[in-house]
Order: sequence, then C-alpha cells, then structure tokens
Amino acid sequence: MAIASPGPNVLAVIGTSMAVNRRCGMALAMGVATGTLTWAMLTAIGLSALLATYASAIFAIKVFGGLYLLWLAYKSFRSAASAHDIDANELAGGRRTTWGYARRGYIIQMTNPKAALAWIAIISLGLAPGAPLWVAGAIVGGTFILSVVIHLLYALAFSTPTMVRIYGRARRVIQGALGTFFGLAGLRLLTDRG
Repeated sequence: MAIASPGPNVLAVIGTSMAVNRRCGMALAMGVATGTLTWAMLTAIGLSALLATYASAIFAIKVFGGLYLLWLAYKSFRSAASAHDIDANELAGGRRTTWGYARRGYIIQMTNPKAALAWIAIISLGLAPGAPLWVAGAIVGGTFILSVVIHLLYALAFSTPTMVRIYGRARRVIQGALGTFFGLAGLRLLTDRG
C-alpha cells in the first residue's frame, strides 16, 4: 500500500504518462522502482544492524513507523474528502531522453521523505529482532517486484484517457481505502507488544 499510494513518485509517473507519453512514463516508473530497491536495501541493512546491536530500538522504530502510518492515513482521508483531482503536469526542466526520465524517477524516489519513512514502517512491520537474513531479502525482493509492477501499471494506465476518467470517479473510494489500511497498520504497530 505504501508503494501504491499517491506521493511525489506516483504523481510524477502519472503526470509524465499523461503529459508526455507512455514510454517516458515507463522509464520514470523504472527509475522510481530502482530507487525503491535502493531504499529497501539501505533500510533492511541499517535496521537489521541496529536491531542486532540494540534490540530495544525496535520500540522506538515501531512508534515512529506507527505515527507515520497514521499521518499517511490522515493525508489519504483528507485527499478522499477533497474535490481536487490529479493534474497532468510535466516535470520541471522540460522534456528529457528516456534515460533522463529514468534518472529523474530515481532522484524523485531517493529524495522523497515519504519513501524513507515508509521503509522504516515496512521493515519494522516485517523484520523482527533476530529474524534470519532471508526475511530481509524476501522483503527487499518482494517490494522491488511490487514497485516495478505497480509503477509500470500506473504508467500504462494513465497514458490512456479512459483510465484517467475512471480514476477520477473512483479516487475518493481509493483514497478512503488507503486511509483505512494505513490507519489500521499504524494502530497495529503502536499497539503491538511483540
């Protein structure tokens, strides 16, 4: 849900797909997915090392992650209540090469504070102290595959006028469902005794 929820990365993929073309939107999506992989590896390695050294740090990470998920829930519910729809905006700096869009997607993801905070929440939900290395690998690999699929689907879907209209009608329901998911996940982190 954190990967699929609208943020700077998803809005950049959607805007590029709508305003430029499908190929450039897909290139930007792959750059975002590569940034997701980078964040996943950095977070898994960093939190794994932190938890191995300071097992009590899991409490602080869970509180921080839980509060961030509740913040995402608030933003999703606020977006669902808003009458404003997405706009087809081209990224600042004008047109680029395909590699330029991929590089831009990577930069957007790596400088996105939502990505860093979401990864802390994701890893703290899935990685317990003393978990085997394969668990971190499964989280990193699985979320990278999800990121590729989800961001490419956004690029493909939003390069068609039909999907833009469908999303416009369903946006409030989608945002409400995301808000519910983030709220429940945040509460789970904050109330988990394990």
